[in-house]
Amino acid sequence: MSATTDPVIVIVPGLRDHVAEHWQTLLADRLAEAGRTLRTVPPLTEDALSREARVAALDKVVSEIEGPVVLVAHSAGVITTVHWAQGSTAQVRGALLATPPDFETPLPEGYPAPEVLGENGWTPVPRKPLPFPSVVAVSSNDPLGTVERVTELARDWGGRLVDLGEVGHLNPASGYGPWPHAEELLREIEETG
Repeated sequence: MSATTDPVIVIVPGLRDHVAEHWQTLLADRLAEAGRTLRTVPPLTEDALSREARVAALDKVVSEIEGPVVLVAHSAGVITTVHWAQGSTAQVRGALLATPPDFETPLPEGYPAPEVLGENGWTPVPRKPLPFPSVVAVSSNDPLGTVERVTELARDWGGRLVDLGEVGHLNPASGYGPWPHAEELLREIEETG
């Protein structure tokens, strides 16, 4: 793809927002060094648990971009993306959706309860097919979402499921900073989207 037709990469973080050693942050740094244009949905200073506020923040970032977009979402960022995709997404060429959590079942201690997530608009999680191609990356030992549930989500969204093996939640707490496979999946999405 030439520089003039490269889509803008939009990073959609999860509820913990930006973590310096997270794969999304490191990917954004590598892409910027390679001269790619990218945007990151900024951290929320208010209503951090509000699905509506997070969808609005993503919408604001995308609406300020002229031309094609590829979304790179992790964890709750995936759920934000899926809620956002119920609206206008014409410029989205595709999305990398990594380790979506199962917000409809109890999460480990330290995470919001299903009732709290429901009160903040996260559930029910949309199950309609996404209006753009997607790759859904699943971990076989993710404490926030079983393979079975993530496989159901990928199927319902029309996404291609990629099994990453035992990578936990694919975050620093699981021992992941850099995730080089993300760049390979991103290239695939850009070429097919």
